[in-house]
Amino acid sequence: MQSTIPQSGPVRAAQPRIIPPIKIQGIKSKLVPFIRENARWDGKGRWFEPFLGSGVVLFNIQPGRAAASDHNPHIAGFYQGISRGTITHHAVRRYLEKEGQRLAKEGGAYYYEIRDRFNSSHDPLDFLFLNRAGFNGLVRFNSKGGYNTPFCKKPGRFSKAYITKIVNQVYAVERLIRDNKWCFETADWRGALEGMRDNDFAYLDPPYYGRHANYYDTWSESDMADLAGFLIDRGTRFALSLWYENKYRRNDTIDRYFSGFAIHKHEHFYHLGSTENLRNSMVEALITG
Repeated sequence: MQSTIPQSGPVRAAQPRIIPPIKIQGIKSKLVPFIRENARWDGKGRWFEPFLGSGVVLFNIQPGRAAASDHNPHIAGFYQGISRGTITHHAVRRYLEKEGQRLAKEGGAYYYEIRDRFNSSHDPLDFLFLNRAGFNGLVRFNSKGGYNTPFCKKPGRFSKAYITKIVNQVYAVERLIRDNKWCFETADWRGALEGMRDNDFAYLDPPYYGRHANYYDTWSESDMADLAGFLIDRGTRFALSLWYENKYRRNDTIDRYFSGFAIHKHEHFYHLGSTENLRNSMVEALITG
């Protein structure tokens, strides 16, 4: 029997929708209502999210207590900075105004200068800059861990309005972190989920095996098998986001590893790719257990 996340108590519906300052491929902004409606959680215990990504699900579900993590240290580090107060919306405005002016004057050469600087120092504000000035909203790293997304070819990217938009997104996340008991850490999914207790709940959004490269490292079918085995063996209460099918093919790992679980489906437009033929209708699955 399907149930919904309660709209009061430990979990609060997010109105209006919170859009995170970090953008990644496969972001679930438009799928939050679908996830909220079908995730089978009573609001008790802690919300675990070991594939945090942009953070959009966490920021819109808004559990009172959460353990959020990502294997990508730059994702986790950015939100750790907000949690610790070393990254604020004021600091983001000052940074983007300064660096945006130089980008407008020097163009792509300055983007690549920032990219080289980030790959050396790993400054979280440089990461935000690259994330919002890179090509087509991609977050991509090479095999050595170097950020390698190319420039979006828009030197005037950081207009006053665009900076204000990003600053407001950071401010919204600041307020949420201040008002809730959330922790952020760099960890792989197994290490993150080891801390779960009986009343806890995991929302899982692993890289989409078989569709495109991960934004930081790889995700194979053996990784999916390990995750499925962990969830089943531990009896973990969870909601797992996976792609179900598109017009070309179906995700056969769902039948292979999750055939005994409830599978909720939702069709939406998947907007990732440099040409229109790469931007197609997609059926998403939310597997609950």
